[in-house]
Amino acid sequence: MNNRNGKNYMIFSKKKSRNIEDVLLAENGDRRLLSNVPDVEKIRSNVDRRGEKIFGDGNDIKRLSQGKKAGTRFKVDFEALLVCGKSGRKKQTIHCQVEDISSTGLSIILTEEDSKRIEEFEWYALKFEIIPGSMPEGYEMKVNIKAKMVRRRAVADNKIICGMEFNKTLSEYASKKKDRYSLVVASGLLLAVSIFIILMRAESVIYFKFNKALYLYSIIAAVFLLSRYLFGVMYKQVPINPEFTPGVTIIVPCFNEEEWIQRCILSCINQDYPADRIEVIIVDDCSNDQSVEKIKEIVEILYQEANRYQTRDRLKYLVQSENKGKRDALAWGAERAMHELLVFVDSDSFLDPFAIRNIVQPFQDPKMGGVAGRTDVANTYTNGLTKMQAVRYYISFRIMKAAEAYFDAVTCLSGPLSCYRKKIVLDNKEQWLNQTFFGQKATFGDDRSMTNFVLQNHRTSYQDSAVCSTIVPNRYNIFLKQQMRWKRSWLRESLIAGSFIWKKEPFMAVFFYMGLVVPIAAPIVVIYNLIYIPLVLRVFPTTFFVGLLMMALLMSLMQLFMRKSTTWVFGLLFCLYYEAILLWQMPIAWVTFWKSTWGTRMTPQDIEEQRKKDEQREKREAKRSTEDIADSQ
Repeated sequence: MNNRNGKNYMIFSKKKSRNIEDVLLAENGDRRLLSNVPDVEKIRSNVDRRGEKIFGDGNDIKRLSQGKKAGTRFKVDFEALLVCGKSGRKKQTIHCQVEDISSTGLSIILTEEDSKRIEEFEWYALKFEIIPGSMPEGYEMKVNIKAKMVRRRAVADNKIICGMEFNKTLSEYASKKKDRYSLVVASGLLLAVSIFIILMRAESVIYFKFNKALYLYSIIAAVFLLSRYLFGVMYKQVPINPEFTPGVTIIVPCFNEEEWIQRCILSCINQDYPADRIEVIIVDDCSNDQSVEKIKEIVEILYQEANRYQTRDRLKYLVQSENKGKRDALAWGAERAMHELLVFVDSDSFLDPFAIRNIVQPFQDPKMGGVAGRTDVANTYTNGLTKMQAVRYYISFRIMKAAEAYFDAVTCLSGPLSCYRKKIVLDNKEQWLNQTFFGQKATFGDDRSMTNFVLQNHRTSYQDSAVCSTIVPNRYNIFLKQQMRWKRSWLRESLIAGSFIWKKEPFMAVFFYMGLVVPIAAPIVVIYNLIYIPLVLRVFPTTFFVGLLMMALLMSLMQLFMRKSTTWVFGLLFCLYYEAILLWQMPIAWVTFWKSTWGTRMTPQDIEEQRKKDEQREKREAKRSTEDIADSQ
C-alpha cells in the first residue's frame, strides 16, 4: 500500500462476479506429483502404461513424449454407444456414459447387469462424438472405432467402470477419417488464395505509376506476409539429442497470481529431465493476494516427495520486500541461479512435461544466445475472444517466429516460455533493469528488450516442440489494454532493433524492416481506402476488401492445414476484429509509446497514474463546486 498526500493506493487484483470463468481441459492427472521426473533409483517408471504398448519403453525420448501425450486422460461427460458382437449372435447396442478419454482409450460407466452381459461377446466398437474443448485441438470429430475391454472396477450404486482400449489411437483414426480431407481442402484453398494474392499484387505493379505510395505498400505487405508463411512452412526444429542435458534454472516471476501459480510450479518441476540438472526459483514481486501462501503450500507439499527427486535442493522461492516489477524479479532469480541456462516462465503459463528437454536443444550451437518455445492458449474454449486468440497465438509462433528462426534471428523470445544463456542475461542486467524512455522507467516489454540484447551479438531461435500453454484475457476490456501495452512495447523495441538488425543476415534484415513499415502505415492505408477513395474518387474499394479477405483466409486456412482444428474460422473473425478495432491502437501507440503503465494490473506506475487522475478529478470537482457557490450568490 502506498500513501501519497494522505490518500491510500493499494495494489490489488480484482475479482468480480462478472468475471468470466475460464474453460480449460480437465486432465485426469496422475496421483504422483512428479510422474514425469526420471527416477534414478528405478523405483518408479515415468512411462505411461496407456502409451507404452504403442510408443515404447521410454528409452526413445521422442516416442516417450508421444506416448505420454497419447496416454493423457481428460475428464469428460458425454454419452457413447457400445456395440457388442459375437459370431452367430445378433449385435447389441448399449448406451453408456464416458468418464474420461485419452487417445488410446476411454472409461465408460455401465450398470452391473450390462457389465456382465457384455462379457459374453467377442468384439466391441464404440460410437461417440468428441466435442470441442473436451480434448486438445484437432481431436474434435465423430468416432466409430473398435476396442477391447482391458479392466473393470466397481464403484458406488452398483456401477461398473470399464476401461476400453482402442484398436488404434485417435490420432491414427483422425489421420485416416478426418485429417486427410482437411489437408486436401486446406492445401487446395491455400494454393488458390496464394495465387490470387500474387495476381492481385501483379496488378499493383501494372497500376503502380498511378499511385506509387499505395501500390508500393500493397506490394510490400503481400511480399512480407507470403514470405512469412513460406519460411514458416520450411522451418525445421532441432531434434532431441538425449545426451545433451545442460543445467537449467527455471525462473517464475509472480505478482498476484494466486489462481494459477501452483499449477505453474508443478508443471515446471515435473519435467522429463535429469533432476540434478534442473532447478526452479519462484520470485514473488510483493503480491498482496494469496500468491505467497499458495507458493509456500505447494513448495512444502513437494518437499515431502522422496529424496531421490531432490526437491529440497532444486526448488526454492523468494519474496521481494516491495513491488519492483517483473524485470527485477527475473534478475533477482538470475543472480541466484546455479545453472548455465535460464528459462523464464510466466506465472500463468504451464509447461508441457518435455518443454525443457526440447527448448535446450538449439544451444548445442555455441553461438545460440536465446530460444523461444511455442505458446498455446490454455483457455481456448472459454468464448469467442479466446478462440480468436488461440488462432492468433498459433500463427504467431508456428509461422511468424518459425520464419524468423529460419534465419536464426527471432525478434521476440516471448515471456511465457523462453531460454537464455545466463551469462548474457547477467552481462546486460544493469542496462535491462535501468532502461528508460523519455525519462520513464521501462516496466513492460521485458522479453523484447532482453531479446534485443541477445540479438546484437548472438543467434536467437524458436523450438516448436517446446510447448507451454497460457491463460489469455477472456474479456474485451482487459484484452484491449493488453494489446495496447504490447503495441507500445513492439514499437519501442522494434525501433531499437532497427538500429542494428541490418548487420544480420540480409534477407532477414529486409523482412524485418518490411514488418516494421507494414503495421505502422496500416491505419493510413485503411483510411485512404475506406474514406478517401469512396468519398473523393467515388469508387467502392472492392480491391481493398478482397485483399483483406484473402489475407484473413490465408491465416485461417493455415490454422486448418497445420492444426486441423475447428477454431480455424475464428482466424477470419480475428482479422476483421483487428481491422475494426486493434488497428486503431497503433496511432495511439505512436504518441504514447513512452508510457510505462500496464493497464491490466496495478503496478507502481499504474498506481501513480491513477493518483494523478484522481487529483485532476478532485480539482475539477472543487472548481465546479466553487463555480456553483458563486452562481448561487
